Amino acid sequence: MKNSILWSVIAVLVLSSCNLSTEKADPSHQETGSYFENPVLGGDYPDPSVFRDGEDYYMTHSSFEYYPGLLIWHSKDLIHWERISHALHRYVGSVWAPDFIKYNNRYFIYFPAGGTNWVVTADSPAGPWSDPIDLNLRGFIDPGHMTDIEGNRYLYLSKGFIVRLSEDGLSVQGEPEHVYDGWQYPKEWSTECFCLESPKMTVKDGIYYLTVAEGGTAGPATAHMVVSARSKSPLGPFENSPYNPVIHTESREERWWCQGHGTLVDDTEGNWWIMYHGYEKCFQTLGRQTLLLPIEWTEDLWFKVPDGIKSFDKIKSPSGSPIKLSGSLSDDFSGDEPGLQWQYFRDYDANRTRIEDGKLIMNANGNSFKSTTPLLVNAGDRKYEVSVEYSLKGDVTSGLCLFYNDEGNMRIEVSKSRFTVFNRNNAKIRESNAFGDHGYLKILNDENEISFYYSDNGTNWRKLERSIDATGFNHNVFGGFMSLRPGIYCFGDGQTSFDNFVYKSL
Repeated sequence: MKNSILWSVIAVLVLSSCNLSTEKADPSHQETGSYFENPVLGGDYPDPSVFRDGEDYYMTHSSFEYYPGLLIWHSKDLIHWERISHALHRYVGSVWAPDFIKYNNRYFIYFPAGGTNWVVTADSPAGPWSDPIDLNLRGFIDPGHMTDIEGNRYLYLSKGFIVRLSEDGLSVQGEPEHVYDGWQYPKEWSTECFCLESPKMTVKDGIYYLTVAEGGTAGPATAHMVVSARSKSPLGPFENSPYNPVIHTESREERWWCQGHGTLVDDTEGNWWIMYHGYEKCFQTLGRQTLLLPIEWTEDLWFKVPDGIKSFDKIKSPSGSPIKLSGSLSDDFSGDEPGLQWQYFRDYDANRTRIEDGKLIMNANGNSFKSTTPLLVNAGDRKYEVSVEYSLKGDVTSGLCLFYNDEGNMRIEVSKSRFTVFNRNNAKIRESNAFGDHGYLKILNDENEISFYYSDNGTNWRKLERSIDATGFNHNVFGGFMSLRPGIYCFGDGQTSFDNFVYKSL
């Protein structure tokens, strides 16, 4: 009873802060002529690391407890992105902010997970990628690779440290050295913590520009920020930019909250951009979404966002040719394996599913999310519906869920005898199943108001009585830096055949 009261209070407090304006921009990418609107990637794609390789751009981001991890994206214009591979296929822990780089015609991703730091390598961004190599670098997060003018390789680390890398980039040399104290923002600002993180180095015209994050990645709307410093040496001393913070949410009235963790990238025309992340006000359930802003270089050799440009504006697009998008979350399971949009939560076991005769077969393994991980996609819209066809075999219960973590989830579940709606693992309403072992399930997410449906033919839907408010299903309530993701699962003893998984933005 006490937990229910606490949850209700949290929900009321969250809703009371959501004084939405009449602006109703679609959180997925919108384009008008040669202009774009943020986000460039709607959904939970935080801590983006991006670089240009000739006329191509490649990006990855934090994957946390979702596996396979380190999803690789490709673009020709920084706006339109396609999935091309996963770089991590072995569970090593929660994968935080990576750094994706090219060095001597080989590709490297440095990332923290499981209390240490790792590296994976490949000859192509599309893979295959190597097994992760433990750098035995503990006590730090957010490694950022750089090469100095003499060709020496380093990793910048959280808390203002740097460590030398071996020539092949697969081990560290010596001990980390402290070289940067960060920029002290005014004490009266409302932040989560000082949290000097996300070091990214850009070398331009012989000057070393260090871009970092401060203020904490969640918490208050004004917490996160992008900070810049420069030096004539990779080891400092560093001078803080007079334009700090380069990016910052100044008020909870803004559309984008907790803006931070930026990476600089130049385009083929010599223009500069910063890619970073932010929560959308009142839609923190979607996680930290990928945003893009132009950068200008000042006469005194600093960089900043041009005056008058805000993250919620329509912005002139970078040059480049849009590629054919492969961003759909739907899957008819006609391929040899599930699409790149699918990830397990935490306990990654690719053998639990297989594609057979155009259907995804999922084996049951346990009777709760603590023992059976769901297979999820990364939603990026304020309003959407997701549906799936199912066939039950054996003593199983299966379902369609919106999943944050083991505790924070909601779902419609079906057995051969009944349909059940669950909220936070508690059954809320049940109805008898007159369809037997085959049918359809659907969830409607209407701006965090969740409703549940079932059908015998996928056309005529019956709504279950209980709807759920999902506003509070985010990091500030449940922790873990996750997002609320649609997915499928199977409990019990047997297996479920899934087909025609459809995600539709509304």
